Amino acid sequence: MTPDRSQPKAKRAAPARQAKRPATKKAKAPATASKRAAGAATKFRAAAAKTRQSEPAATRRVDERVRKLADWRGETLAEARRIILKAAPGIVEEIKWVKPTNPSGVPVWSQEGIVCTGETYKAVVKLTFAQGAKLADPTGLFNASLEGGTRRAIDIREGEKLNAVALAALVKAAVSYNRSRSKPAKAMAKD
Repeated sequence: MTPDRSQPKAKRAAPARQAKRPATKKAKAPATASKRAAGAATKFRAAAAKTRQSEPAATRRVDERVRKLADWRGETLAEARRIILKAAPGIVEEIKWVKPTNPSGVPVWSQEGIVCTGETYKAVVKLTFAQGAKLADPTGLFNASLEGGTRRAIDIREGEKLNAVALAALVKAAVSYNRSRSKPAKAMAKD
């Protein structure tokens, strides 16, 4: 017996169709080495200009962060900041890691890599040195994050006096360590 072909078949839902891309788009010609180098140089100059423009803004944001604290934590962070900036005159001050839970962000001081960060909590001001485990600490200033293999931190509690000489020595050592790790400009150009 043959099936009754007089009855219509059940229609299937048509699959969703994506919009067609125009067929007139031409393939992009590969860039020459000189064009790539020129583009990279332009991007580098733009990034450097952006950094120069953002430095004062970052400094203002750190100032604002210190003012907002308006207690011993603000005073302690301001003192640490003064010591850091004096110890490494070419250091760059930035605000990083801005997020809803920390809208003011974290002050970061870098020179050829992160030197340290300055976080504030209820009970401590924490200065975290990104490569602290690699630094000599003859005065025993590091008192937190001692178990890790990379970073070390200094927790400063209310009423504690900051050892300016030891902190300045750590900042200088961190900058020196960062410089020893960075590639010379000529080696980078060959890569």
